[in-house]
Amino acid sequence: MPIVAKLDELGKPAWIALTILGFVVWWPVGLATLAFIIGSGRMSCWKGGGMSRWNAGADTMRGAGTWWQPPSRSSGNRAFDEYRTETLQRLEEEQREFREFLARLRMAKDKAEFDQFMAERRNHGGSSAPPPPQG
Repeated sequence: MPIVAKLDELGKPAWIALTILGFVVWWPVGLATLAFIIGSGRMSCWKGGGMSRWNAGADTMRGAGTWWQPPSRSSGNRAFDEYRTETLQRLEEEQREFREFLARLRMAKDKAEFDQFMAERRNHGGSSAPPPPQG
């Protein structure tokens, strides 16, 4: 196919232009061109592993912790790099302390609600209390 070979020589922009032109002329031609491009793997982003690049980037951003940190690259200024590192460590420590504070706060709230429930239960007397165990 000389046309396909010529378009391959011109690269992706030629295939994209042909697809757009196909849609302009008559939509089934554009659709057929698009199907051919995807099916033949002419667009490298759809070749095996093209999407894995994006997934790998998302995994990198998720990281082990909750804060996203770009890869450790030097800015060329050591003082700034040290400041950035210290600041990020401080922020991670503050985040950890805040999470611990929220956990203690939730525990205290749960304990207060439970204590209130038990006090109300004791105040209602023996009518709703279960009978004492026989042993």
